[in-house]
Amino acid sequence: MLLPTSSSVPGAAPLTFVCLHYWAGSGKEWQAVAELLAPEYGVLTPDLGGFGNAPAPAGGFTVDAYADEVAAYIASRQLQQYVLVGHSMGGKIALALAARQPVGLLGVALLSPSPPTPEPMTEEDRQSSLRAFGKRPETEKTLATITARTLPAAVQQQIIDDNLHTSKAAWNAWLLHGSRENIAARLHQLRVPCTVLAGDQDAVLSPSVHGLETLPLLPDGTHLEIVGGAGHLLPYEAPEEVANLLQAFARQLPQGAD
Repeated sequence: MLLPTSSSVPGAAPLTFVCLHYWAGSGKEWQAVAELLAPEYGVLTPDLGGFGNAPAPAGGFTVDAYADEVAAYIASRQLQQYVLVGHSMGGKIALALAARQPVGLLGVALLSPSPPTPEPMTEEDRQSSLRAFGKRPETEKTLATITARTLPAAVQQQIIDDNLHTSKAAWNAWLLHGSRENIAARLHQLRVPCTVLAGDQDAVLSPSVHGLETLPLLPDGTHLEIVGGAGHLLPYEAPEEVANLLQAFARQLPQGAD
């Protein structure tokens, strides 16, 4: 069962953004973005299974199991019109769900998404990440590596806390399996508009990865927007740019909130 976080804004608006967080994060990463989008849009920011305060997904830690959980979460909220917003790991989950053509889905916004193909991660990096589980010094080192803009101390602490609060099962499952899954063959079934946002200083998934691995599989006309001076954690590093992109994207949708 997915759990909403304190940054959730009830989906009372005509259009709701359902925001899926990055690996080793939580729904709290969307708090600043949600505040910028309210009250014009509803924003829901669940913790994905094994992260934040959410229990393990009932069907395991596969991309499809997460997509099942998100679908059930959306159904429980009885959303009529919504946009899936996926950051990093959440991006791959959003694409897997969108390919099912769920009722009410108007669009998909991807922030530094894990590509539909296996992530370009070296085996050395994979093993290093596996060994880093639960180690605060490694978490602090990772934070410095994946961000480019200076973040307030409280935000840095939230990022570290989320990382250290991740369950070992969820941590290992993404590194060993989820990040390696290939859902590319399904994306011809994607029927809604998409947009992609990336930081030009992203040390995890550079804009070139999105251009090579993700954009060719998305609908014609999908744009890749670049945020200058930002790293991988866009909702923390560039909440204004993210909110502006989502607002502009929503207003272009054929059945948007207007």
